[in-house]
Amino acid sequence: MVDNIQTTKTISLESYGIKNADVKYQLSSDELHQITIDKGQGAEASTGALAVNTGEFTGRSPKDRFIVKDDITKDRVWWGDVNIPFETKAFDALYDKVVDYLSHKEVFVRDSYACADPNYKLNIRVITETPWSNMFAHNMFLRPSALELENFEPEWSIVCAPEFMAVPSEDGTRQHNFAILNFTRKIALIGGTGYTGEIKKGIFSALNFILPVFKNTLPMHCSANVGEAGDTAIFFGLSGTGKTTLSADPNRKLIGDDEHGWTNENTVFNFEGGCYAKVINLCKENEPDIYNAIKKGAILENVILDKDGHVDFEDTSITQNTRVSYPINFIDNIQVPSIGKNPKNIFFLTADAFGVIPPISKLTPAQAAYHFISGYTAKVAGTEAGVKEPQPSFSACFGAPFMPLHPAKYAEMLSKKMKEAGVNVWLINTGWTGGAYGVGTRMKLKYTRAMINAVLNGDLGLYNHHDYHIHSVFGVAQPRSCPGVPTSVLSPRATWNDDEAYYTTAFKLSNAFRKNFKQFESIASEEIRRGGPQRYNP
Repeated sequence: MVDNIQTTKTISLESYGIKNADVKYQLSSDELHQITIDKGQGAEASTGALAVNTGEFTGRSPKDRFIVKDDITKDRVWWGDVNIPFETKAFDALYDKVVDYLSHKEVFVRDSYACADPNYKLNIRVITETPWSNMFAHNMFLRPSALELENFEPEWSIVCAPEFMAVPSEDGTRQHNFAILNFTRKIALIGGTGYTGEIKKGIFSALNFILPVFKNTLPMHCSANVGEAGDTAIFFGLSGTGKTTLSADPNRKLIGDDEHGWTNENTVFNFEGGCYAKVINLCKENEPDIYNAIKKGAILENVILDKDGHVDFEDTSITQNTRVSYPINFIDNIQVPSIGKNPKNIFFLTADAFGVIPPISKLTPAQAAYHFISGYTAKVAGTEAGVKEPQPSFSACFGAPFMPLHPAKYAEMLSKKMKEAGVNVWLINTGWTGGAYGVGTRMKLKYTRAMINAVLNGDLGLYNHHDYHIHSVFGVAQPRSCPGVPTSVLSPRATWNDDEAYYTTAFKLSNAFRKNFKQFESIASEEIRRGGPQRYNP
């Protein structure tokens, strides 16, 4: 893993329209850390990590994410509330405004790349207004060697100006902030927001278009690790389901924690060179890898420090979306390079706040496609204004906000690859047991780890009536026993001690699945449609 490469190379930004800028090129992490502090834009935590406040925006702004509608995208992108079209002329005019704004200023430039598999490498030039945004790019993208930098030719560019404010009536934006992808000019243009996740997710969204359309490769919003025998495991899941935590396993090497590609050459590769983890309620006992990575070179976002620089991980006064970014080599047990073979097991993670989905179940190929398209988890009371009881939340392909194509395209590719690889797919409920949120309790992490280890060790038996029970509402196959897990925990109905209340709630959730899936029925095969709950309560 290459880190903090020094270079004497200088570059001009005239070709970008940025004139007479004071260009700080390829500065080291330490230099960017110190400049941020010197400018009063951050503080040093007691661990040595840099702590910054991203300002008005502490998360992504989905309604302000656009894709330029042009000859490349107009007939391919799934236009709608997720992928909002932007006119080419409006982009060009706004881009000119942004680069004019950056002219004559101090600007930080970093050359990096995405995709650990050299066959899919995407060279990226990142131009940022702030030093800590550039340090984030250093942490999250792959870092080229000095030799690679000598003849570096960027294919995509990111231009990020947090202090530039758009004028909606003139610029075609919804409000003053924006994140726009232009696939013809190969530019991600970001303005009006300091939230660094827009940088990372901009390239992820671009790859979610480029890889399936031009490279016949499946992009995935997932984490991945590999065992000593070379067996790869993939973990799909939305925020808060345990994707990062469960893939950080002391007995397995981490490939990556968030974004991967699955190729025709039967490899799984990380898009990134770092991790971007939530730190709300972080403790060393439950998540030692993340906790220990918060050191010099890491960036903490929107956390509260005391007078001695200690972080209060429970303080959410700025946001519940407190985060840390760090290079992947801050984790001890990693796969180098970040590439694995075909997966043997895929885990779909859901935090079911209704407490009715089994803690572990095995899915048929049709069920796997159905649950992948559905992308279910749940919101609990207090996470959003007006949420008083658990609410189902569906995000197609476990990452709808970043998917430019129709979800069916990704589901078809996943189904094909799963069948070709003979992979086993498992639905894991990291949410509630013994009742819904407010009544039951959160599934113990030690039990979830035991279930996943049982799968990886091949301890759950064959897919038959003796070893599995078919759930009467959701149709999934529940293991009857699992090493390290009490048998009573494996049956969600048994944990409730109230069959009527359990089935009432289970049917409520199954109806929500069916209602959500109606938007996909016209393009889903009969086999996939039958992968969902077949029993329902009118």
